[in-house]
Amino acid sequence: MSALAVSRDTEWFLFDCGEGTQTQVARAGLSPTRLDAVFITHLHGDHLYGLPGMLSTMGLDQRSRDLVIVGPRGLKEYLDTLARLRTMFVSYGLDVRELDAADEVTTVHETADCVVKTRALDHRLFALGYRLEEKPRPGRFDLDAAMRLGVPEGPLFGKLQSGEAVVLDNGKTVTPDQVLGQPRRGKVVAYCLDTRPCAGATDLGNGVDLLIHEATYTEDLRAEAGQWGHSTAADAARTAREASARRLLITHFSSRFPDVTPLLDEAHRIFPDTVAAEDLVSIQV
Repeated sequence: MSALAVSRDTEWFLFDCGEGTQTQVARAGLSPTRLDAVFITHLHGDHLYGLPGMLSTMGLDQRSRDLVIVGPRGLKEYLDTLARLRTMFVSYGLDVRELDAADEVTTVHETADCVVKTRALDHRLFALGYRLEEKPRPGRFDLDAAMRLGVPEGPLFGKLQSGEAVVLDNGKTVTPDQVLGQPRRGKVVAYCLDTRPCAGATDLGNGVDLLIHEATYTEDLRAEAGQWGHSTAADAARTAREASARRLLITHFSSRFPDVTPLLDEAHRIFPDTVAAEDLVSIQV
């Protein structure tokens, strides 16, 4: 069942929430209180049916912080129906944001350090892909430059590193650009499940550090992949190559592949820097 967490120092984001997700969250050591937002690609059960249970568990655990949930239109009705039937208990605010069109890459959520964008994919029903971008980080702190300017070690270093100008005891002002290098590009990750090969996936994956893309079938099952709105491993690899992604993670394998080696081999022939997803595997971006 599909579920992927992108974890940072202060927060984490969940992409899809198939059955059993909350169990895997616990096994992965992720704190539900630090969960900032959930992003659902489409309303098929293998990407969604774990959400009501996870939301209810957080309610029972006395979560108080609001939770953002993004997904296709119909998601709010689904959750409202479960709440009305009293099969889902939520004691905190839900900010459900629905889309029924996304022909261009569009921002759907923003935190202090990250932006999440979306674009429509090509599945059997309306489906969304997502792109998480870290905002640019300050340049590296030049200790020697700070010392030459007379900045004493201590809290003023931190203020400069956070982009704030400081005034020294002698009245001199030191600005961040005097002690910081060029801003550093943040990490970028794209998540594209479930989909046929399409421009949406290529747009979302443009220049990313890691593209997570479905690879349900091998090329000999191409007709079946197209019929059911999925991609082959070769399709995923071609998308990564066309998007100039740095690395590819393939996932969402058909159950007919208990050994995913054929899928991985197929992708490697087109895009060598490919890895295959496994339950609870952790990948540093």
